[in-house]
Amino acid sequence: MHTMRRHTLRHSSMAALLTLLSTSTLAMGGTAQAGAVAREPVRLPAMPSQLADGAACTGGSEKVVDGMPREQQELQFARVRQFADGEGVTVAVVDTGVSLEAPTLKGRVAAIGEAGDDCVGHGTFVAGLIAAATAAGSGFSGVAQQADILAVRGTDARGRATDTTVAAGIRAAVDAGAEVVQVSPALTRNSAKLTSAVAHAAAHDVLIVAAAVPDSPQSPGSAAPPRDYWPAAEQGVLSVIDLGAQGSRPRGTLTPRRVDLAAPGDGVVGIGPTGRGHFVGSGASLAAGYVAGTAALIRSAHPELTAGETARRLTSTAYPAGVPQLDAYGAVTTVAAPSAAPAEAADDSEPVRLPTDEAGARATRRALVMVGAGAGLLVFIAWAAVIVPRGRARGWRSARDDASTKT
Repeated sequence: MHTMRRHTLRHSSMAALLTLLSTSTLAMGGTAQAGAVAREPVRLPAMPSQLADGAACTGGSEKVVDGMPREQQELQFARVRQFADGEGVTVAVVDTGVSLEAPTLKGRVAAIGEAGDDCVGHGTFVAGLIAAATAAGSGFSGVAQQADILAVRGTDARGRATDTTVAAGIRAAVDAGAEVVQVSPALTRNSAKLTSAVAHAAAHDVLIVAAAVPDSPQSPGSAAPPRDYWPAAEQGVLSVIDLGAQGSRPRGTLTPRRVDLAAPGDGVVGIGPTGRGHFVGSGASLAAGYVAGTAALIRSAHPELTAGETARRLTSTAYPAGVPQLDAYGAVTTVAAPSAAPAEAADDSEPVRLPTDEAGARATRRALVMVGAGAGLLVFIAWAAVIVPRGRARGWRSARDDASTKT
């Protein structure tokens, strides 16, 4: 049994200068535009996270994205696959289930109970982000194409989650042998059941990657203060927030008090429960899917790493920003993760602050510094707002280290 180690994130007060090359932000509504690289936009149906009582199950989409989606181009999956493909790693998706009929996941999905039937479609969408194979005529694919998917219901058949359903899903995933567990639901209350399930995962060296906030957006103008959501706020869980094409979050979305990592999650392309067509979706659970897929690549390429070391590798190799942004290539190929900075006690008075479209924030990417004779003129975009989020105090650090920090 491996001990999860806490890792305190340290951020600079000013985001690094950056070069921004991206396509336009994808709009969400009844349908949305999903940009395909070097192609005309394709209008895709939206993937729901829940279904109303009496609503029909989500079917297949007739729209196929033939180019590589913007977010997948940015994450450089083609380069990453030269080093790892997720083979030998099982990723559990604790969500609405994962359809056994999804063509690009065929033969690699095992289901617990009724989880092989996904009426909502959301769990299948997330599983596709993690491990979908490339289909003929499409540029879409999952992060870890050789990873196995374990479908686990963390909700009821309509997508409604409770602490009981999520805790049971986490436990079932761990007991079935998953090495990475992606958790889509983000609950407003913690419970002894959730805490126990997370501890059960830690005791079995299983990494939990969870959405830092619920997917359902608030109505514009009804912003709520930052708060914790579970199980993402639990000690030892890697919490993930969603960002859009411009590196910002839509107005009215919920904000966590603490978060470890950011990844694409606003207007991303994914698969449906049937057929070869695509949908578009938004939410932190989708960002968590991309991070869980990258975790599978790491555990495939570096099987000697513990769950805590895998989490630390993801955060320490991320693009520097107010909230570090996933760098899939760096996470897999870095020879050795940077040494941890001395642990510091967290200041619980200040919540994490994330960029928003309304504030005009721009995407934070790796700072590019090019020097030398004959270097061309570089165009830099500075993030004007000073972002000073606190490092999470509940990462991956031993109890002994924690005690020393408090003295």
